[in-house]
Amino acid sequence: MTKVLEHLKPERLWQLFEEICQVPRPSKKEEKILAYLIDFAKRHKLDYKQDKVGNLIITKEASKGYEDRASIVLQSHVDMVCEKNDGIEHDFNTDPIKPEIVDGWVKAKGTTLGADNGIGVAAQLAILEANDIGHGPIECLFTVDEETGLTGAFNLEKGFVESRILLNLDSEDDGELFIGCAGGIDTMITLPYEKVQAEADHLPFKVSVTGLKGGHSGDDINKGRSNAIKILNRILWNAEKMFELRLAEIKGGNLHNAIAREAFASISLPRRHEQAFSELFQKLTVEIKNAVKANEPDLKIDLKETLMPDTLIDYASQTKLLNALYACPHGVMNMSPEIPGLVETSTNLASVKMTEDKVIVITSQRSSLETGKRDIADMVASTFNLAGGKIKHGDGYPGWEPNMDSEILAISQKAYKNLFGDNPKVLVIHAGLECGIIGEKYPGMDMISYGPTMRDAHSPDERIEISTVEKFWDLTLEVLQNAPKR
Repeated sequence: MTKVLEHLKPERLWQLFEEICQVPRPSKKEEKILAYLIDFAKRHKLDYKQDKVGNLIITKEASKGYEDRASIVLQSHVDMVCEKNDGIEHDFNTDPIKPEIVDGWVKAKGTTLGADNGIGVAAQLAILEANDIGHGPIECLFTVDEETGLTGAFNLEKGFVESRILLNLDSEDDGELFIGCAGGIDTMITLPYEKVQAEADHLPFKVSVTGLKGGHSGDDINKGRSNAIKILNRILWNAEKMFELRLAEIKGGNLHNAIAREAFASISLPRRHEQAFSELFQKLTVEIKNAVKANEPDLKIDLKETLMPDTLIDYASQTKLLNALYACPHGVMNMSPEIPGLVETSTNLASVKMTEDKVIVITSQRSSLETGKRDIADMVASTFNLAGGKIKHGDGYPGWEPNMDSEILAISQKAYKNLFGDNPKVLVIHAGLECGIIGEKYPGMDMISYGPTMRDAHSPDERIEISTVEKFWDLTLEVLQNAPKR
């Protein structure tokens, strides 16, 4: 393979990350990356064990002089979000990620990079193979399916992890130490429809909304980013009301934990309304672009004539769907009254997809409060109940309650100050971290989460700031070297 990152520092971490980029690792299809990790353990003569869902632990004994230190578990997830730009040919099941360096950042060519959480995996491997790092006993925990179900964390069994201090390497801002996170739940809606024959006197069109930033539905939900489904639906709803628009197909978004970047619809409408519809479309396009241009400068809204579809969604179901999508809440619901700048509760209209006889809408809700999480999930459910939808809530996952008296927090704060001369921020994140589930599975686990600076995770604009990776590495080594005694 062509090596792009090998000259970056710390060299071995970046070399391992580039190796990981060659290994396909979609959520729920982690067999190849797990095989790579097991082979790594065998080659370095390290003990490992695997549980029934695939979670893997590779252990390493204390280095000389650190035998009296407490054991620490370093934890990352092995799967990645698989998103690509429209028009990019890439099979995430077989094709390697192609990293490139752009203005001090590493990103991928047209796809997600997988630094979330591949950079954490690479750091663990670099520590496991090194013989010049001071540390006590180490367990490196690699969990599966974090991005689409937190399956690995949910299925951790008692005794699988033996350490009682955990460093989660899955946060995305240098200089920030996370000690708490939001809980979350998914709400899936199924709306049935019947197929009817296309209208003979209609003109067919395709409406496309593309070019949005998207991003993480927790970490980026308060950044004013637009939702492609909401923009598309606004246009369709107005055109239905005024010009008897008929809907043949609608699709938008992809993953439950990503803000929808693209959305598309196949429509038709009576020929007599062609000119008036075109004028409305242009008017709405200008209004929407002007409203969001500060945050979404690359938004594209296109209308193209296409082939007449064979069938349409029946009119009653179409109207219920468009009304429900318009009414469905999306974005920040409440800010925390106790922690300045922290989103307390939010909801994400994640995706709309169609099968032969139903429309499936996926949404996700997050909150620092269990009652807030349930309340916003019920609000979404009630919206689609009015449209006759069938509602199914996921099992959800717990939040992580902050502990300001954490010993590993104090060690990490001191380490950051000693290394870089600044005090790190201590925060709670409005996103789901595996720490919440691990803390529930292992009561009393002393945990902290941190990482280098990443931007636009879960989108093809995902990138990681090179200079902060070295700081992330140095901080991890400093924390390990200053681990508490047993």
